[in-house]
Amino acid sequence: MDHADTKKKILDCAEALFAPHGFRGTSLRRITSAAGVNLAAVHYHFGSKDGLIEAVFKRRMEPLNAERIKALHELRNRAGYGVEQVVRAFVEPTVRFSEQDQGSRNFVALIGRALIEPDEGLRQMFYRLVAPLFRLLLDMLCEALPRLERDQLFWRLNFALGSLARYLCLAGQLPAVAEAMELENPALPPSDWLVDFIVHGIEAP
Repeated sequence: MDHADTKKKILDCAEALFAPHGFRGTSLRRITSAAGVNLAAVHYHFGSKDGLIEAVFKRRMEPLNAERIKALHELRNRAGYGVEQVVRAFVEPTVRFSEQDQGSRNFVALIGRALIEPDEGLRQMFYRLVAPLFRLLLDMLCEALPRLERDQLFWRLNFALGSLARYLCLAGQLPAVAEAMELENPALPPSDWLVDFIVHGIEAP
């Protein structure tokens, strides 16, 4: 394996193991064993376990954020955009990403872990990666809804992000949810339902 292949193999294995077992619950030795490399390879490519975790996030988050920011800037350059267009420019690329492959689904699980694990450094790293996107989203919502205060839109945006996260997580939890709720063969609804729900929440009086 050359350096590029080794780096990708480590990232793939780390992502697949972090998703079910957590960041602190997954040892470097477990990752190197799965990747078929030695510990020195991790230190060579990433410096440390924290460096590996950050690289796992950056690999998928940076291109996804670039796609969403591009869509939002293109929308902002038009006249008269509204809340629905802003929401769609953010939600639709995110949902498409989550449906690409198992690696993307693993990464969605990692985002949830980053927000709930008791590791402030991990959360701060995640927030740094998403801050430019979220600032742009909030600015555009303020422009689209000048009747509402920025603080109020900040909280409505956070509620919207919670709805999106739940929608993405449910994709892998539907059998368990169906059994608990005694439902027969529930299917994940189209993302339009999610967009409509978010838009109505943000635009509420």
